[in-house]
Amino acid sequence: MPGTNLTREEARTRAALLAVDAYEIELDLSSARAGGTFRSTTVVRFTAAEPGASTFIDLVAPAVTEIVLNGRALPLENFADSRIALPDLAAENELRVVADCAYTNTGEGLHRFVDPADGETYLYTQFEVPDARRVFANFEQPDLKASFAFTVTAPAGWVVVSNSPTPEPAGDGDTRVWTFEPTPRMSTYITALIAGPYVGVFDSYDNGAQHVPFGVYCRPSLREHLDADAIFAVTRQGFDYFQEKFDFPYPFAKYDQLFVPEFNAGAMENAGAVTFRDQYVFRSKVTDASYEARAATILHELAHMWFGDLVTMEWWNDLWLNESFATFAEVVCQAEAPGSKWPHSWTTFANQMKTWAYRQDQLPSTHPIMAEINDLEDVQVNFDGITYAKGASVLKQLVAYVGQDAFFQGVRAYFKRHAWGNTRLADLLGALEEASGRDLRAWSAAWLETAGINVLRPELSVAADGTIESFAVLQEAPALPAGARGEAVLRPHRIAVGLYELVDGKLVRTDRIELDVDGERTAVPQLAGRKRPAVLLLNDDDLSYAKVRLDADSLAVVTAHLGDFTDSLPRALCWASAWDMTRDGELATRDYLALALSGLQRESDIGVVQSVQRQVKLSLELYADPAWRETGLQRWAAAAETALRAAPAGSDHQLAWARTLAGAARTDEQLALLAGLLDGTAEIDGLAVDTELRWSLLGRLVATGRADEAAIDAELARDNTSSGQEHAATCRAARPTAAAKAEAWASVVDSDTLTNYVQDAVIAGFQQPDQRDLLAAYTEKYFASVKQVWETRSHEISQQIIGGLYPAYAVSQATLDATDAWLAAADPAPALRRQVVEARAGVERALKAQAADS
Repeated sequence: MPGTNLTREEARTRAALLAVDAYEIELDLSSARAGGTFRSTTVVRFTAAEPGASTFIDLVAPAVTEIVLNGRALPLENFADSRIALPDLAAENELRVVADCAYTNTGEGLHRFVDPADGETYLYTQFEVPDARRVFANFEQPDLKASFAFTVTAPAGWVVVSNSPTPEPAGDGDTRVWTFEPTPRMSTYITALIAGPYVGVFDSYDNGAQHVPFGVYCRPSLREHLDADAIFAVTRQGFDYFQEKFDFPYPFAKYDQLFVPEFNAGAMENAGAVTFRDQYVFRSKVTDASYEARAATILHELAHMWFGDLVTMEWWNDLWLNESFATFAEVVCQAEAPGSKWPHSWTTFANQMKTWAYRQDQLPSTHPIMAEINDLEDVQVNFDGITYAKGASVLKQLVAYVGQDAFFQGVRAYFKRHAWGNTRLADLLGALEEASGRDLRAWSAAWLETAGINVLRPELSVAADGTIESFAVLQEAPALPAGARGEAVLRPHRIAVGLYELVDGKLVRTDRIELDVDGERTAVPQLAGRKRPAVLLLNDDDLSYAKVRLDADSLAVVTAHLGDFTDSLPRALCWASAWDMTRDGELATRDYLALALSGLQRESDIGVVQSVQRQVKLSLELYADPAWRETGLQRWAAAAETALRAAPAGSDHQLAWARTLAGAARTDEQLALLAGLLDGTAEIDGLAVDTELRWSLLGRLVATGRADEAAIDAELARDNTSSGQEHAATCRAARPTAAAKAEAWASVVDSDTLTNYVQDAVIAGFQQPDQRDLLAAYTEKYFASVKQVWETRSHEISQQIIGGLYPAYAVSQATLDATDAWLAAADPAPALRRQVVEARAGVERALKAQAADS
C-alpha cells in the first residue's frame, strides 16, 4: 500500500496522462476556534491524453463525503490510502471532492495554534513537500501546475491572506467570506492560506510604473516587537538587486511576509505570501548576527519567487537547484547590493553554511548534489547540507568558472524561456553554456553527480635562507563513509593561494595567486624563489568547495594570531579548518580549546564568535577525552565569565558571552552569578537581563539542581506566552531527576498530544550532557520505540523524535553495537534508516575524536 508516499514513476505516469487547468477550493474555517476538522470542497478541471484511462488524486483527510467525476458520483470507497481512484476519464474532466480535513499541531498542512497571550486562534498552511493534500484534494506533484482560486469562510474580525491579493470579505454575523482571484499557474506546494486575527503593517515597492503592495504580519502579542521598517528595507534591497540581475519583473501581484507560530522551517516561499518562523520577531536583544540571518532568510525566499515559483523543478531530484540557487542568491545580494548592512556575507557563508555542508558530506548518507529522489520519503529527508550549502558552494564555483556576467546572462535567458513552467538541470546548464560558451558537461559530472569532499593540502620545500624552493597543492579524495553510494573522486578546483605577513601585529595579505587545481598534485611555480610568508592559505577567498589544511608553520602562526587577520574571510576559513581538523581527530579538542581561547579575544565578527562558541561547547561535550572533559569545561566556563566581564557594556560580544556562560557555568560561584543576574542581586554593566536571557539563566540553574519547579512556574508567570511555555517545558525536562526524565520521555514517546514546538522543547531539555547517568537507561527504550514512532507519527514529528532522542551523549562502542543490532533486526524504511545511521555516525566520530584527544 502506498500510504502517503508517491513514487517518481507514479508521478511521471500521471504527468504524461494529465494536464491540469484550474482548481476552485472552498474552505470553511468557521470551526477553527474549536479545532477538529474543517470542510474542504475542491473542484478541479483537467484533461486526459487517453480517454478511458484511470488515475488518482491525492487527499489526506479523516473523511470524504462526496466524489463527483464529470457529473457521475463515485463510490466513497474510492478514497483509500490517501488517494481517490478516478476511473474512466474523459478527454476533459471536472472533479468535485468534498472532505472533512483536519487541523494539525505538527506544522504540516493547516496548522492551528492558540496564543496563550490572548486566547485567540491562528492558522497557517505549510505544504512543502506533499501537504497541500491535507487541506484540499489535488494532484500533489510539482510539474502539474494549475491556477488556484480560494474561497474562505472564517470568523468575523479575522485576517485572511493567500497567494492572490486579499479581497474585502463579504457577509455579516459571526463569519465572513473571502473570495480570492485565481492565481497564475503554480505548483500545489507553494499555494498558501494564513488566517486569524493577525495584525499587519503595509508599504509598497514602486519602481517607475511598477507597484507591488507589501505587507508584514504577526500575532498581536508580538506587534510591539515587529520592526517592519527593517524588514521592508531588506525586501526593497532584494527587489532592486534581483530584478536587475534577473531582468524579469517580480512575477506576482503582491508580496506579503507573515511571521507565524510553531513554524518548522526558517521560512517557506509560498508565492506572494511567504511564511516565516516568528522567532524572527525578536522579543529580546539579539546580536547583529541574528539580524543578518533574518535578512538572509528574507532574501532567500524572495529569490524563490523567480527560481522555484516562476520556474519550478519538474521533480524533487532538482530540489537542490531551488535551494542552492536561493542560498547563493541571498549571499551574493547581501555582499553586493548597494547599502547592504552585511557586505561580509561570504564570511558568514564560509563560517556557517559550508561547515554544515562539510559535516553532511562526511555522513554515511552523503549523496550527490543532484540526488536520485525515488519517492516522497526520499525528498523529505533531503533538506540537508548538501541540498542547500554544498549546492550553493558549487554554484559559487560555477560563477567563478563561467564569470558572473555570463552566469546572470544565462539565468535571464532561463527565466524568459521557462516562465510559469517546469524544468530540469539540463535546462539551466544549457542556458549557461549558451551565455558562457563553455561546455559544462564535465563540470556537472564532477561536481553535481558525485558525492564526498576533497581535501587540499600544501606541499612545500623551504631553503635554509627562508625562500620557497617548491610549492604544490595536493588533492585527496577520502573514501566515502561506509554505506554511502558511489566512489570518491578527484575534482577540478579553481582556488586562490593567499600569502599573509605579520605587519605591526596584524596578518595582512601581501599577494594572491589564483590557479586551477586538478589531479593529485598541482605545482605552483609562481611561488618558487619567494620568501616564505608567515601564512600560506589555500582556497583563499573561499572560491572552491574543499577541506583545507595548513602546513605546520602556517598553523603555528595561525594558532598564535588567528584573531589578527585584518579581513574576516581568512579568519573564518582558518576557524573552519581548525574545527574540521578537530572533528576529524587531526587536532586534539584541548588544542582547539586553546586556539579558541586565544583567537576569540580578538575576533570582531560576532557571527564567527557565536559559531566558535557553539563548536567549543560541542567539542568539549562530545570530542574531549572523558578523563579530561571536566577540566576543559571548567576552563571554558572560566574564560566565558572573564570575557563577559571584559566585553564592552551593551555590546553584542557581551550578550554572546553571557549566553555562553549561561550554558557553561559549573562552579558554585558561577552558578551564584547566574542566580544573582536572574533575581537582580548581581549586575554586569550594560547587560540587559531580558526575557530570553532570563530563561537561559534559569535553564542552567534548573539543570544543575539550583532551581526547582516553583522557580519555573514563577518565570512562566512573568512570561506566559507561547515562547515562555516552550522554555518552561525545556526547563522541566532538564531537571536532574529520574522522575523528570520519565515524565519527559512519556510526553514525547508514549503520547502524541504535544505540539511540534513543545515537543522539540521537551527533547532539548531531556538531552543534557551533564546528565549522562540519568539518560543511560533510555538507550534501550529508544530502540524499542523508534520504529513505532516512525510508523505512527507525521514526518516532522517523527524526525524530531528520531534525531532528538538518539543517545548521542552515550559515546561508546556499546551504543554503536546497539544501533547496529537494531538496524540489522528492525528492517527500517530507507528514510528511517538514514536518520538513525546519521545519528550513529556522530557517536562513531566522537569516539575517534576522544581517542585523538587522549
